[in-house]
Amino acid sequence: EVQKHSVHTLVFRSLKRTHDMFVADNAKPIPLDEESHKVKMTVKLRTEYGSVLHMPTLKENLREKGGPNTGDPYGHKQYSGDQGQELEYMITGTHPYPPGPGVALTADTKVQRMPSESAAQSLAVALPASQSRLDANRTAAGVGDIYRHAGVSERSQPSGMSVAMVEAGGNKNSALMAKKAPTMPKPQWHPPWKLYRVISGHLGWVRCIAVEPGNQWFVTGSADRTIKIWDLASGKLKLSLTGHISTVRGVIVSARSPYLFSCGEDKQVKCWDLEYNKVIRHYHGHLSAVYGLDLHPTIDVLVTCSRDSTARIWDVRTKASVHTLSGHTNAVATVKCQAAEPQIITGSHDTTIRLWDLVAGKTRVTLTNHKKSVRAVVLHPRHYTFASGSPDNIKQWKFPDGNFIQNLSGHNAIINTLAVNSDGVLVSGADNGTMHLWDWRTGYNFQRVHAAVQPGSLDSESGIFACVFDQSESRLLTAEADKTIKVYKEDETATEETHPVSWKPEIIKRKRF
Repeated sequence: EVQKHSVHTLVFRSLKRTHDMFVADNAKPIPLDEESHKVKMTVKLRTEYGSVLHMPTLKENLREKGGPNTGDPYGHKQYSGDQGQELEYMITGTHPYPPGPGVALTADTKVQRMPSESAAQSLAVALPASQSRLDANRTAAGVGDIYRHAGVSERSQPSGMSVAMVEAGGNKNSALMAKKAPTMPKPQWHPPWKLYRVISGHLGWVRCIAVEPGNQWFVTGSADRTIKIWDLASGKLKLSLTGHISTVRGVIVSARSPYLFSCGEDKQVKCWDLEYNKVIRHYHGHLSAVYGLDLHPTIDVLVTCSRDSTARIWDVRTKASVHTLSGHTNAVATVKCQAAEPQIITGSHDTTIRLWDLVAGKTRVTLTNHKKSVRAVVLHPRHYTFASGSPDNIKQWKFPDGNFIQNLSGHNAIINTLAVNSDGVLVSGADNGTMHLWDWRTGYNFQRVHAAVQPGSLDSESGIFACVFDQSESRLLTAEADKTIKVYKEDETATEETHPVSWKPEIIKRKRF
């Protein structure tokens, strides 16, 4: 009698048979095909080292090697000069000046003008160097020599140029010269921040916080479903607003009108008139919890992001949904607006960041570098840059195309919030209650804070959900899981002598992705 097996078992048996059939070959390297290897190397040389394959060479160097084609299995042409006895450098390649390839560098054909940035990268002009350098390695002159000869200091060289590549000599192996590893520049000194006030009053986690443009008061939203307004100077409660039927996840105060906007896990987006302390508008459309919101700085537009994987753009006055920004494949955790393009930036649990075209309602750029959920995005108030926070890294980016700048590594936790001030202090707040302070320019982590939870709370209730600088940027407010708002300020007594930067110019080991 044939025993019946499930399809699952049969499939796995088939897989096992196939595996056993090929398992003997799995470690054998594929034999190298000479012809294809030669083609591959030729292509690689041309694409990666094309700019330095035809560098000028010393004729004496060529004579020592026994002619131009010696030792070049891939048949690349090496240019040589007239067969005179004197040492002479050559200009090679088709360049704007001197007029033709292979023109000997004499008094008549010397470069008389400052080469442009692009020309300097492509132009390899050989100039007589010191005898010690000639004896040490018979290579062409570097970019520094070109600039010196043109009467310009080396400081004005194009910064992005790889001098190591351009200084490589006539033979192609010198194009593989080791470059000096970059070192971190010295970070700017920032005074340490210290906790000076803890504000209690909410009955649930404090999920969001915003400071009003006049810097007189600030507003918080909580898991107790209330919105509370506090006096910034004294920390006293001024007003409580009720109306949400679930956790309040986002609050923002308009600079253009006396309105406060809030959103929550009840799918509601509300507009509060602060002259009457009443809800005057609802924005209906999201299909799930609304996680964040932001106001456009120059036009009356509100942007919200939700667990339904979309962000929505609303006309503040008419309550109309102008655009639904769809494209994310998981909950959109954070949204930010700015006046310049791209005007909307979203971070999502699908690990991507999207930069949006507000007019068309379409994605301009998708950044896929993060490996985990992006819960926080912050725009620098002065530079045309922004940062994103994820458990794997904090990354800095350049607008408008989202070019990667650097990683800020070391805050190994779920980063819920980021804030930055004009002084270049970046703050990251995490789910485990830790707060790291960074120098924006260099990515140096100059302070780590882990404030104690309020008495009566569990240690596990240590968590920072939101943080924001006040309008003067002298106070830092954090919204926390122990139901408190904590206020930090810079330590005025600290100096660079009492709190030195424990910084070493170590080699940077930054991962691109």
